[in-house]
Amino acid sequence: MSLSSLYDEALVYAADLHRSQVRKGSRVPYIAHLLSVSSRVLTAGGNEVQAIAGLLHDAAEDQGGQATLDEIRRRFGDGVAEIVADCTDSWVEPKPAWRARKDAYLAKLPHKPATSLLVSLADKVDNAEAIAKDYDEIGDAVWQRFSGGRDGTIWYYRTLSHIFDQTLPGPLARQLARTVGTFPS
Repeated sequence: MSLSSLYDEALVYAADLHRSQVRKGSRVPYIAHLLSVSSRVLTAGGNEVQAIAGLLHDAAEDQGGQATLDEIRRRFGDGVAEIVADCTDSWVEPKPAWRARKDAYLAKLPHKPATSLLVSLADKVDNAEAIAKDYDEIGDAVWQRFSGGRDGTIWYYRTLSHIFDQTLPGPLARQLARTVGTFPS
């Protein structure tokens, strides 16, 4: 499968939207995460719509809410916009409390279409691997970066892993389980 110029446009759009962001607790430009998610989607057999959604999965949540989602729909189509919406855990500012937001996301996740699940799973694998890498480097200090702290973050990723094992079993779900399995008990 070859990617069209629409993918190129989405890449530039994502880079512009997230230009000033970095990964939590690092100096790594946020676009590295978006590229990784998109790459994981393609490697797992996803199509161009899903790959574009991988680039844009955090755009509405982090960069403008509904207005950004409307722009994504206009520029990249309904399919991309629906996946981005499915990957978003909050549409209001200020965001609800962390645990309530995560509980609501987890409750809805098993009912999402497989097209959205693949993008969400690719996102969670990339995030979990970043957490595991940083844990190896700085130890328990990594948990201070997260609103859920150590116990909440570990609970969240273990719950995600269980849901993805049930809803989208395969190599990417197994990678999430392996990575989450390295988190401390």
